Amino acid sequence: MTIVIVKPRMVVIVKGEGLAEGVKRKMIEQAALSLASKGLQRTSFTQVLEASGAPRGSLYHHFPGGKDELILAALDLAGEWALRKFAGPSGRSPTQVAEGFVELWRSVLLYSDFGAGCAVAAVAIAAEAPDLLVRAAAIFRKWRERLAAQLVQGGIDEPRATALANLLIAACEGAVILARAEHSMKSFEQAMQSLILLISEAVESGTLSRF
Repeated sequence: MTIVIVKPRMVVIVKGEGLAEGVKRKMIEQAALSLASKGLQRTSFTQVLEASGAPRGSLYHHFPGGKDELILAALDLAGEWALRKFAGPSGRSPTQVAEGFVELWRSVLLYSDFGAGCAVAAVAIAAEAPDLLVRAAAIFRKWRERLAAQLVQGGIDEPRATALANLLIAACEGAVILARAEHSMKSFEQAMQSLILLISEAVESGTLSRF
């Protein structure tokens, strides 16, 4: 999926990679973008319909379970998008893996002019429905497993790789929140530079046991 965000308003262009066309898909895409930019509470059926151009009658036809069903589908889309974005060739060093994950969030912040963050985190923070929290947790777990697998390929043992993957996700999510609040990349870049340096030095010195 290719997402192009034009400032100051976000204009989304979705291309290729086997994407199914249709009203339902457009609604899911718009819901995912709304979660990332507006959060869970401000994501509404009305806003999704307007942004996607979907007819009002299609609402409960496609999502008979209501808003939660739409949010679950949007979470899945956002989770898979992130997995594709930080996927890379096997054999990368731990530092390169970390840099790839950081770049994903840097690009989201810059292309949205700090208007968007992480859709999954938005749901995890605000959701009250257990099924939404369970799905958000499952997506974070899948990210952690994918990152850990990449780190293992880079030469780190599995327990350390899992711990480092946790650190990467937690640090990036926190840095994204700081950047959006401050409307600046300064705190994000400082935090990420420190994290990358810490990982690089630990790899070089053989002290990854600190993670």
